[in-house]
Amino acid sequence: MAVAGLLAVALATWLVTIDRMQGMDAGPGTDLGGLAWFVGVWVTMMAAMMLPSTAPMVAAVRRAAAGRGGRPAPPAATALFVGGYLVAWTAYGLIAYGAYRLLAAHHPGWIAWDRGGPVVVGVAVAAAGAYQLTPLKRACLRHCRTPLHFVMHRWRPGRAGAVAMGAEHGAWCVGCCAGLMLLLLAVGVMSLWWMALVAAVIFAEKVLPAGERLAVPVAVCMLALGVVIAVAPGRAGVTRPPDGGMTMEQPAHAAMR
Repeated sequence: MAVAGLLAVALATWLVTIDRMQGMDAGPGTDLGGLAWFVGVWVTMMAAMMLPSTAPMVAAVRRAAAGRGGRPAPPAATALFVGGYLVAWTAYGLIAYGAYRLLAAHHPGWIAWDRGGPVVVGVAVAAAGAYQLTPLKRACLRHCRTPLHFVMHRWRPGRAGAVAMGAEHGAWCVGCCAGLMLLLLAVGVMSLWWMALVAAVIFAEKVLPAGERLAVPVAVCMLALGVVIAVAPGRAGVTRPPDGGMTMEQPAHAAMR
């Protein structure tokens, strides 16, 4: 039941994300809008992208809560765990938002797409690919693929404990997927196509039996993509509309006016 409920929430957030992001993909450098708007969209996106791959961990937490008895009850423990998990990803989004605003404020011309934008995006994508090969990535991925070990050794009682466990697991998950999320932020955070592709890779790495082996080929593809974007972005299919597209705060229907 816990997994079914989690997948239902993920499906609902995918539908909300698709509805809100229609026509809003402005390619690399899409303006992130106001902070409140960004946080709302980001949390919804993270729930859609990350919850399916978190299902094994959520199931393990529910089973452990049921086996230990006491409070909170298994449904409350899993809900609080998921809440803590999303707090970790919200923190990642806030850091990314701050970095974007800082870069845009101090180097607005340098990151313009008709100037140094392709190089900036290409370097970011290549750096994300290089991260896939680091020991930190491997360690975090191993953690995400072993829910039983986490529940046995890091269990914390009570409501606060459930939230803390969720936040701790979320931090490991951020370490596992930071490069892939940097890829999404670089090529166009409002692109549903890139969002679905990154979510599929994350699910495969964390859940499929041979998922741990995918990190290297994914890294090679990202490194190659970064080079192509920097040299010939059109060939990589990563471009910006001539008018720069819409910002995240503009409603989709504004594009039809």
